[in-house]
Amino acid sequence: MDGVTAIANILRMEGVEWIGCVPYQPLLEAAAIAGIRPIIFRQEGTGIHMVDGYSRVTNGKRIGVFMMQNGPGAENGFGGVAQAYSESVPILLLPAGMPREKRGIHPNFYPTRSYETITKWSEEMNIVERIPDLMRRAFTKLRTGRPGPVLLEIPQDVATAELPEELFNYEPPHPVLQQADPADVSRAAKALLAAGRPVIHAGQGVLYAEATPELIEIAEFLQAPVMTTLPGKSGFPETHPLALGCAGPSTTAMVDKYLKGADLVFGVGCSFTKTNFAQPIPKGRTIVHTTNDEDAIGREFKCDYPMLGDAKLVLRQLLDELKSQAGSPRTKNQVLQDDIASIKEAWLAKWMPKLTSDVTPINPYRVVWDLMHTVDLDNTIITHESGSAREYLGPFWEARAPRSFIGWGKSTQLGYSLGLAMGAKMAAPEKLCINVMGDLAFGTVGLDVETGVRCQIPTLTIVINNAYMSIYDNSRFPVALEKYNVKTLSGEFSEVAQAMGAYTEKITNPSEIIPAIKRGVTATEDGKTVVLEFITCDEGEFSKF
Repeated sequence: MDGVTAIANILRMEGVEWIGCVPYQPLLEAAAIAGIRPIIFRQEGTGIHMVDGYSRVTNGKRIGVFMMQNGPGAENGFGGVAQAYSESVPILLLPAGMPREKRGIHPNFYPTRSYETITKWSEEMNIVERIPDLMRRAFTKLRTGRPGPVLLEIPQDVATAELPEELFNYEPPHPVLQQADPADVSRAAKALLAAGRPVIHAGQGVLYAEATPELIEIAEFLQAPVMTTLPGKSGFPETHPLALGCAGPSTTAMVDKYLKGADLVFGVGCSFTKTNFAQPIPKGRTIVHTTNDEDAIGREFKCDYPMLGDAKLVLRQLLDELKSQAGSPRTKNQVLQDDIASIKEAWLAKWMPKLTSDVTPINPYRVVWDLMHTVDLDNTIITHESGSAREYLGPFWEARAPRSFIGWGKSTQLGYSLGLAMGAKMAAPEKLCINVMGDLAFGTVGLDVETGVRCQIPTLTIVINNAYMSIYDNSRFPVALEKYNVKTLSGEFSEVAQAMGAYTEKITNPSEIIPAIKRGVTATEDGKTVVLEFITCDEGEFSKF
């Protein structure tokens, strides 16, 4: 068999059912022959975002795979891979490369070297005989330790070279997980039991480790409130009486009070990296930290009690140690739970005029609130866009189950949400998959709505169209704003989506929000890609403290 046939057969053995691409590269035909469905995108970025969303929702059990053309295709994919890297998402990238004899000759693009800074591992299939070993290493890295993109470049001459049958000896590797040092667990348990006002800070690692049951048990044992990072949102049910909500750029009043008042912060499956997309950890707090990434320990905060290992395994160790040291769980702290509920009630009451506003143009908070109270939350996966859409959604959307909310930040490329929702739908076709985006984001990636229509991927896109960039503070560019009106945008997006074959509506009246959403949901159930455009006001107030 030739090189690409070997790769395609390995992908099939790994359970890959479809592969994203923008043609052409030799692997496309080999994958189709192997029974792997190629999905062709308008642009590489959206395709990579889609395999990203797929890997997130399958929790890495089925890996999203994207192949790029030699040269410009590999160049165009850079932004999408950078986004997946910043979000620690396990995806496999298989760019075509120049023949080995052309390596290093200007201006040929060399993905292996160029992608080194935004992948967990970047390697070239330098000889056809190494393909099985290199693919095994790739899938091992995708399933072990902190997740991230892995790239294997396929040089043109390796793609067509012959691999002897006797050298095709591939077996899918299993994940390798680790527990923490028992001595570290013992010290951490003692610190947690001694703390007077502990707060649990849960990150995306809880989702990847499927550690939500253990996290709930730890919180209830300690009677400790739980906040999540933006990527970790949905890792702890926000209906739980100990839930504080999401600590993204915009947050809840519960997070604000209890994080500032904590004497100990217990980070679970997070990095504790200082970023504009997370609430800052106050100085002087005792830090307990469990992560599977040794590089994250002590990165920007002094870590008093580190535990290195898989979140689920370490939390199970910690529960056993807490029981050993304390004997029994703490009694239910009704005062704490009542206080959390009271703060939430007052915070929501403050925002209710916006969440239920009858003004026109529509307030975008009303769109989010009505959407949340119309769809079946137990059967919905939702993701936000960069910018204002993230701020409207993050604090107020009630995430009940793991991976029902795909949160993200850090790189924040516009248009990411469309591909994420499409990937989520491929991973969970029984779910309603929604992305909420602004008009600028739709203008960036909107043509890939046609991909959803053509490939029958029935997602629901909510476009918040205020024809304005609300997220940017006017003080940043007063002269440019006054002289050149740089924050104003334009576009008729429902018409664009309709021309590409989607079911569309344009909504201008608050009373039509819920009926339009219900019609949109029904249309997705009928197999249609849906775009609902809401004409909204400029809303620049966010839940910040």
